[in-house]
Amino acid sequence: MDQVAIDKSCILKIIRKEKNARMRLRLLAILHFQEGRSRYQIAAFLKVSRTSVNKWVNGYLSNGLSGLKEKAHSGRPSALSIEQKVQLNNYIESRKNILNTDKLKGNDVQSYIESNFGIKYEISSIYKIIEKL
Repeated sequence: MDQVAIDKSCILKIIRKEKNARMRLRLLAILHFQEGRSRYQIAAFLKVSRTSVNKWVNGYLSNGLSGLKEKAHSGRPSALSIEQKVQLNNYIESRKNILNTDKLKGNDVQSYIESNFGIKYEISSIYKIIEKL
């Protein structure tokens, strides 16, 4: 479904308002494409792969600006099962009650996971897990 190309001044306005850096990069690529630059030149100028530029331009040509939107990323599946997460949540809640505080040290949780589930996490990942729970 081909869409009408959006003029350069409109793309510039959109770029100025866009908060997402990745989307701004895609919009800049489209702006350069409309100015007649080759995909190779655009890739070199923006310091991205030519494959990415091809994907962005093709998405734009076939679906307009909506073709530039990032697809959802599923990410890596959690090493902890649902049951383990429930058990971990119960541990965290019980520790909070014992300590009478909302704060629980990440290394305590890290040690608990490793000793009970045999899974090693970096401390930064521990805080992400706690936040999700």
